[in-house]
Amino acid sequence: MSAVASKAHNQPDWDGLFAAAQAQSGYFTTAQAAQSGYSRPLLHKYLATGKVARVRRGVYRVVHFPASEHEDLIVLWLWAEQAGVFSHETALALHDLSDALAGKVHLTVPLSWRRRRLRVPAGLVLHFADVGDVDRASYSAVPVTAPLRTLRDCIEAHVAADLVRQGILQARRRGFVSAKDEARLLAELGRQGRTVAAF
Repeated sequence: MSAVASKAHNQPDWDGLFAAAQAQSGYFTTAQAAQSGYSRPLLHKYLATGKVARVRRGVYRVVHFPASEHEDLIVLWLWAEQAGVFSHETALALHDLSDALAGKVHLTVPLSWRRRRLRVPAGLVLHFADVGDVDRASYSAVPVTAPLRTLRDCIEAHVAADLVRQGILQARRRGFVSAKDEARLLAELGRQGRTVAAF
């Protein structure tokens, strides 16, 4: 690579950084900034001029980017280095399978993360499991466990039986799970001795 090409390669690429932020509702990470040629000192300069804002350690936002729904989830996903998948009660709510609003956000991160010393953000509950592509779906800019995986996780985690049963029936009604899956899920709920009155 020539000296000129090397210099051009290392030049800050605002368009590239903005493209990454645009796909994440205006947010980006320190690592993404570095990939676009932005050093920490340069980021601090942008902070001082008000072009970007620091949201939490390692996560920034383009100041004038339009606000969007569920930005709190995007910030937590970026905190988890984009390795997490929203799950359990949070996934139930995102799939609109439950009337209840979860008090905390549930995020499943890879099993290997058990060995990490993490400073978990307030209001976030971590679960440790490897979630394959078949068990993933998307909601806005973030990944979420697919409906069937969500319901299985909720049963295993002993989420309130009435909420899980409501979720199972809603998922079947909307074609998210098959009749066979519905029967298996309800049977598993029953085996835990957590049957509830029919809706």
